[in-house]
Amino acid sequence: MCMRGTKGRFLGFACSILAAAGLVAPADAYLYWTKPSIAGAPAFGGEPGITLPMPGAQPKELAAGLLWTMRAGLNVAALQCQFVPALATVRNYNNMLHQHGSELQVTYATLGAYFKRVKGKDWQTAFDDFTTKTYNGFSTLQAQLIFCETASSIGRQTLETPSGHLGEVATQRMREFRNSLVPLGDMAFVQRYTNVQFDPIVDPRCYNKKGKEIRCKDK
Repeated sequence: MCMRGTKGRFLGFACSILAAAGLVAPADAYLYWTKPSIAGAPAFGGEPGITLPMPGAQPKELAAGLLWTMRAGLNVAALQCQFVPALATVRNYNNMLHQHGSELQVTYATLGAYFKRVKGKDWQTAFDDFTTKTYNGFSTLQAQLIFCETASSIGRQTLETPSGHLGEVATQRMREFRNSLVPLGDMAFVQRYTNVQFDPIVDPRCYNKKGKEIRCKDK
């Protein structure tokens, strides 16, 4: 992410200094020098903490719930992450809807059929509640940086994914997406200060003038 060319000489110089210090951010990271590792195992729908409960759902319906949850998270990111235009969360989301519209329509229909089957005449209200709670589940403030960084990465992957395979992205990335809701600092700085050794704090009353440890005196 270092600018080059005549207008970018100063930034180029600054980036060279950062590179020498080992602090240049990788090409897929905008908000971190070293992005925290939050990847997780594949998810298939119905896992606690990944999607909302769907009692009695069939595997196809659980997969639809997983994809719908990822879509909702990317929609939230499109609204919350505009403070960094380079993340392109709005563009990624809109392009995903265009590129994968057919698969998302099938997903919506599958979920609608599930709620009709388990909720009867109240299916629409139940479906709306499910969608609202799913959106609310991605609301974050303290973890906004890692959430937005992750959403941008997932959004780019959806655009690199052929039509009809969007669900595979949800399977691969949804656990990571959920993990991004936990605040994490930049690992570049965590790594640099994890092994710092500090001398123990000592009570001066327990040492004589020559620095030899003695029986501590009462106050």
